Amino acid sequence: MRRELRGACGERKERTIMDMRQLTAEGLIACIKKCYPDCTLTQEEIAGMLEIPPEKSLGDYALPCFKLSRVFRKAPPEIAARLCESVKELDLCGKAEAVGGYLNLFLNRENLARGILKTVIEAKGHWGGSEVGKGKTVCLDYSSINIAKRFHIGHLSTTMIGNSLKRIYDFNGYTTVGINHLGDWGTQFGKMICAYKKWGDRETVEKAGVQGMVDLYVRFHKEAETNPELEDEGRAWFKRIEDGDPEAMEIFTWFKEVTLRDAQRVYDLLGVSFDSYAGESFYSDKMEPVIRQLKEDGLLVESQGAQVVDLEAYGMPPALIMRSDGATLYITRDLAAAFYRHNTYHFDKCLYVVAYQQNLHFKQLFKVLDLMGCDWSKGMEHVAFGMVSYEGRALSTREGYVVYLDELLQKAVDKAREIIETKSPNLENKDEVARQVGIGAVVYFDLHNDRMKDIDFRWERALNFDGETGPYVQYTHARCCSVLRKAADLTLSEPDYTAVTDDEAQDVLMSLSRFPETVRKAMESNEPSMITRHTTQLAQAYNKYYFEHRIMEENDPAGTAARLELTRAVKEVIATGLYLIGVEAPERM
Repeated sequence: MRRELRGACGERKERTIMDMRQLTAEGLIACIKKCYPDCTLTQEEIAGMLEIPPEKSLGDYALPCFKLSRVFRKAPPEIAARLCESVKELDLCGKAEAVGGYLNLFLNRENLARGILKTVIEAKGHWGGSEVGKGKTVCLDYSSINIAKRFHIGHLSTTMIGNSLKRIYDFNGYTTVGINHLGDWGTQFGKMICAYKKWGDRETVEKAGVQGMVDLYVRFHKEAETNPELEDEGRAWFKRIEDGDPEAMEIFTWFKEVTLRDAQRVYDLLGVSFDSYAGESFYSDKMEPVIRQLKEDGLLVESQGAQVVDLEAYGMPPALIMRSDGATLYITRDLAAAFYRHNTYHFDKCLYVVAYQQNLHFKQLFKVLDLMGCDWSKGMEHVAFGMVSYEGRALSTREGYVVYLDELLQKAVDKAREIIETKSPNLENKDEVARQVGIGAVVYFDLHNDRMKDIDFRWERALNFDGETGPYVQYTHARCCSVLRKAADLTLSEPDYTAVTDDEAQDVLMSLSRFPETVRKAMESNEPSMITRHTTQLAQAYNKYYFEHRIMEENDPAGTAARLELTRAVKEVIATGLYLIGVEAPERM
């Protein structure tokens, strides 16, 4: 949308509307330069200074003038008072007040409504997106499940944070590469083959899927307690994998196919996809050039027979590259993967969505690459996250307390179906809505808090239709859809935007206006929860508005048109917010 603005100096110009913080900063910088012609501050610097006051009575935005006092060598109250008179000339400004060293801005409510609603609706689902990443590539390493092991709730955060970040970066114009770095290397796979050859058969494993392989692995360790020679047989089978033995490779490849087939059912439920499944085994023949370069650069030193990179000067223990028996480690394969990804995708960023227990590993990885002279390693980042517990208990494979993700998701769908039967017994497509709500509740719960916080998954919180939950936000979207369906046959006139200048409507409009800023910050900090919480706040603001105002008034077609535009804009932005975190938006609930 194009709109006209009158600058502080009286000139008129056209521009595409931005989020309100940037638009306000643009007006302010014009006023500042009018009052202080020698000002060298930028619009971005002013935008960074703007604050949202703690109380509505203090305005929509506040500019603290304390930093400006150092630039202009004037007292903050004097600067605020001088700017106060200038900003009143701006179309976007309804009122301005100088309070102490603060310039408090009250936006023009009618202009805000007109500009935001038209722009959001015309954006058709793209409000908040940008082209800032055009021509740039981001690699995202997430989920990274283990072959021959079931997909459990501990994989939920890495999978959904990674999926959300991929969507957020896409939304901002980046080319994204989603990578599922499979855990498919190590002696355990030799043991798996050994167990399969002794006690398994293809038909049973095909039918049982990953669980069939898990059962064989468990039996191997039980049998090895009384027959230690099995460990040697397992290592021998893994050596055959390393050597590319046809029989070993055929079984090994089949194990991966069975695992990915099982995992795909979960990924389909979650709406998650990948561009690459190159796991650890993919890099087994790509480590030697990296090790050779480490030697040539004089970085590889011997320590008790092992080959390490000494990182003591950087406050870290040595990075173990090769064991004394010549075996490689995770970091060796991660180094090879980093070079491969850079050479293949030419990434500007490479994100690793991995739990915070691996903090040291990634610090070592990035430092070794830095010491190797890889400037591109500055674009690599560990996106850490907290642990997941379930109903107050920490998960433990050793203690046998594991919550498998497919079972959790199915339980969520079943519970959502029960709630829908009670709340909306006449709803059509109950099974489809139960799937959307159940899966959405799990994802929303996982992505609601800052990613570094540990999560305790509890059903009564996740599936609550009130409060800060996925079902609550989805229901708000469905409510908007219902209002718009009822209004489909109305004859409306041009919107009268004075009809949405009340406090409740303005809260909704300000939330809509700040959505692009939220998306940008979520991307910059790799924090999807910012979008989750903002979408929740928008839903709360709209529901308050909905309960305090009639949307459709027979004798007020112009006001009704404006209120319907508000409803449509909320529907669009809630749907976008939900999409960006990987949650579907039902139209009926």
